[in-house]
Amino acid sequence: MDTVNSTNPIVHKRGAKFKKRVTGFFISLYDINKFILRFFREAFVPPFEFKEIMRQCYEVGVRSFTLITLTGFIVGVIFTKQSRPSLLQFGASSWLPSLVSIAIMRALAPLVTALIAAGKVGSSIGAELGSMRVTEQIDAMEVSGTKPFKFLVCTRVIATTLTIPILATYTGFIAILGGYLNVATNEGTSYTTFIEQVFEPLTFVDFIASLIKAIVFGFTIGIVGCYQGYNASRGTEGVGKAANGAVVTAMFLIFVEEIIIVQIAGWFR
Repeated sequence: MDTVNSTNPIVHKRGAKFKKRVTGFFISLYDINKFILRFFREAFVPPFEFKEIMRQCYEVGVRSFTLITLTGFIVGVIFTKQSRPSLLQFGASSWLPSLVSIAIMRALAPLVTALIAAGKVGSSIGAELGSMRVTEQIDAMEVSGTKPFKFLVCTRVIATTLTIPILATYTGFIAILGGYLNVATNEGTSYTTFIEQVFEPLTFVDFIASLIKAIVFGFTIGIVGCYQGYNASRGTEGVGKAANGAVVTAMFLIFVEEIIIVQIAGWFR
């Protein structure tokens, strides 16, 4: 009896901690849903910040152009190089262009683009808005009568949602170009033959699914980065946490969304 009574405070303390974590999780979930609903409520109501949206599209797209180009090309070359030995074992090296196109257009192009953007763009958004929250610039905007949420959050989310699909499409074609250079070097396949074999296995569902992926990924990167930065805690430490949380959370959600969209697209195929 003495042993049981002595352990009761510990059990009670652990139960209280668990209850606090569960409560905190549901509160965070409510705050996130409230943040997303606020975006849809304010994003499509005038006045529209077209100039700021264009500036954010430039920051997301043009500033990421070099990194996206290099990464897409390397992905195409490496995937083609790694796939060739396996196909040669079965005497199916002629299927290499089709395999490259299916893998890149269905999965790799939007996924690689989103992961790069999550690390580069998501962290930048989280750190920028986090520093503005910490230095009370957002509070000053609210006091002055402006709408900081519309100017800071809506413009960035719209920019990522519009720009990531464009970058993903570009990444796909650059990766296919890298695959072609590898195939042409090793097998002497002409450009016309390679392009015909690349687009032969692809269907309308593949392009639509990739486009939907890129749009969803772009929205996720923008909304997560803005949420983490806009709700950053006080102090310089909060800026680092906002940037780190934006990257980690966005990448996790991207993989979850990838699984869901692939499953849904499989039903239509």
